[in-house]
Amino acid sequence: MIIDLNCDLGESFGVWPMGNDAAMIELATSVNIACGYHAGDADTMRTTVELSKARGVSIGAHPGYRDLHGFGRRPIVGLTAAEIENLVAYQIGALQAIATMAGHKVTHVKAHGAISNVACEDDMTARAIATAIKAVDRNLVFVVLANSKLVTAGDAAGLPLAHEVFADRAYEDDGNLVSRRKPGSVLHDPAEIAARVVRMVQDGAVVSVTGKVITMRTDTVCIHGDTPGAVGIARGVRQALKEAGIDVKPFKT
Repeated sequence: MIIDLNCDLGESFGVWPMGNDAAMIELATSVNIACGYHAGDADTMRTTVELSKARGVSIGAHPGYRDLHGFGRRPIVGLTAAEIENLVAYQIGALQAIATMAGHKVTHVKAHGAISNVACEDDMTARAIATAIKAVDRNLVFVVLANSKLVTAGDAAGLPLAHEVFADRAYEDDGNLVSRRKPGSVLHDPAEIAARVVRMVQDGAVVSVTGKVITMRTDTVCIHGDTPGAVGIARGVRQALKEAGIDVKPFKT
């Protein structure tokens, strides 16, 4: 069995640090880099790309709402499809330019935070994200929350997909992530998370907060770089996967 481990990184801004990107890049096989709207800046993007290239790690754009103050985790209502397409394309292009300067290549796109959560349940937002990706480069892999409307939109656009599950987030019975506003939405116990990831990969399923087993295609597992103790969590997950005989490699691009 083979699984990709992805991590959301490049989320520092100016002198304000977020996470330990260098350590996480040593443990991940693909990373999703903030593109300046919800977090990150040109210098942080360049550093993250260069670290990824040196480690042989795949890089992807991680576009979010234009909301630095809220870290892109607050929904922005009233945007048109064209506005969503433009903000996604703008951010992909920004990372592509930085990656070209560093001699690396953007291979995938994963929507961040609130815009991803909205798109998982809203057809228009999901279609707009997929449309933007296709317009920029139809060969970019669209990383999508398994079983969500992002899958439907990506399929309709003819994009290559990587179905994602989350190591450190709780699931509702409908397969969506538990809102961060609710207690227990983010998991922190490294041993619990590691065992959970092995089960996810082996079973092709996640277990909701009520114990419901939800079948999900599993191409890549996300560990959030801003979760407290993220490095320890990632290290524990990699070790548990190794002990279970599961290879950790980038998804095909």
